[in-house]
Amino acid sequence: MGRMHSNGKGISKSALPYKRTPPSWLKVTASQVEEHVCKLAKKGLTPSQIGVILRDSNGIAQVKSVTGSKILRILKKAGLAPEIPEDLYMLIKKAVAVRKHLDRNRKDKDSKFRLILIESRIHRLARYYRLSKKLPSNWKYE
Repeated sequence: MGRMHSNGKGISKSALPYKRTPPSWLKVTASQVEEHVCKLAKKGLTPSQIGVILRDSNGIAQVKSVTGSKILRILKKAGLAPEIPEDLYMLIKKAVAVRKHLDRNRKDKDSKFRLILIESRIHRLARYYRLSKKLPSNWKYE
């Protein structure tokens, strides 16, 4: 399947390791990882930022292999999960930045067009999340 608003058909992506067990040199326990995840979430980091920090500074490649559950599930269990999904939040953040740019640069037709594309992605994603009950049914982007 191709891209939504461009003509790329790339399939390049990273592959998960075949072994689902944590590496033998990793000496942290599941409870330590869960505490660290919750501590980072309390600082205001998103689940993907938490994953990057754990990978780069703690050597934990996959949280799921160590704890048995993903970062977002750990956060939901602790009551620290974000109220709107991260991908939708990032799209809204991008749309706000483009709107701010358009307030300063009224003649920028390309940005106006890109804003329409971003907002159509927001509406499509919001429809999916409303149907899958991850957002309330009366949630609306404005």
